[in-house]
Amino acid sequence: MNNIKDFEVTSPPSDTVSNMDFSSQADFLAVSSWDNQVRIYEVHSSGNTIPRASYAHEAPALCVSWNKDGTKIGSGGADKAVRVYDVTTGQAMQIGQHNDAVKCAEFLEQGNILATGSWDKTLKYWDLRSPEPIGTVQLPERCYTMDSKGPLLVAGLAEKHISVIDLNNPTTIFKNTTSSLKWQTRVVACFPDAKGYAIGSIEGRIGIQYVEAKDLSKNFSFKCHRDESKNVFSVNDVNFHPLHGTFSTCGSDGTFSFWDKDSRQRLKAFPKNNGQVSSTRFNKDGSIFAYAVSYDWSKGYKHAPSLNQTKIYLHAVKDDEIKPRGTKKR
Repeated sequence: MNNIKDFEVTSPPSDTVSNMDFSSQADFLAVSSWDNQVRIYEVHSSGNTIPRASYAHEAPALCVSWNKDGTKIGSGGADKAVRVYDVTTGQAMQIGQHNDAVKCAEFLEQGNILATGSWDKTLKYWDLRSPEPIGTVQLPERCYTMDSKGPLLVAGLAEKHISVIDLNNPTTIFKNTTSSLKWQTRVVACFPDAKGYAIGSIEGRIGIQYVEAKDLSKNFSFKCHRDESKNVFSVNDVNFHPLHGTFSTCGSDGTFSFWDKDSRQRLKAFPKNNGQVSSTRFNKDGSIFAYAVSYDWSKGYKHAPSLNQTKIYLHAVKDDEIKPRGTKKR
């Protein structure tokens, strides 16, 4: 346990955690890491974890996603490969390829389709049965982050480009726009109602963006992950709670917080960890919040710890930490 008495995951990765995803069917956590591995952990209600399986990329694994029925895991890596692990057979296989690192992988809610975004400036769709993609979208820039919910897919790209796609017409970009934030995009996360997305930048700031023109007056941004000495840290991940629509942020300052976009307030700030928080995820009902404490490379290799200090913690989420509190009086 750590300073807030959260449960530690047994046998964590031997290098930085790049991404995590919980199954929507049971409490199984998939973790991709810079040590080339994707690991699957079973989480018990007691908080104990059991490592259940792992499979390898040939270079750092950068992203991971469960499919909707919890039978398959998709992942991408710096080896340019798209891989799928079959939970029932225990077999992993390469199902696709990009011309550069695969930074983002996301199983869509429509069918068993895996969407992947790459530094080769393409978004590809795979149906797992064919080595060729069933669709390809040319993006304006390299893909750094991606999320989807219902018919909405949002890709955060290099040079602050944002590509919004309506998955009813998946091979056409619905809207190309520029981030509302001044600095490089680090993460995007779609609202649970698919009406917009949150965007986090390297400059300790979150933007709340709606897609439809009628909602644009609701757009706003706010500062976060900064300290009392006015140091500014990267936002490394954003996750929406599956039931309440509130959300988490984590950063290079070693903290994470829960927020409510509708009342524009912070619900809970958590104590600083002994290391940067590189990735986070809520489980299927939002009762567990997983967060990885591992070096995020924001200060380059010179500041990388000589010994691996990667840890994954599980926080039991309390209602009063995450439930909306109504509009704050101004």
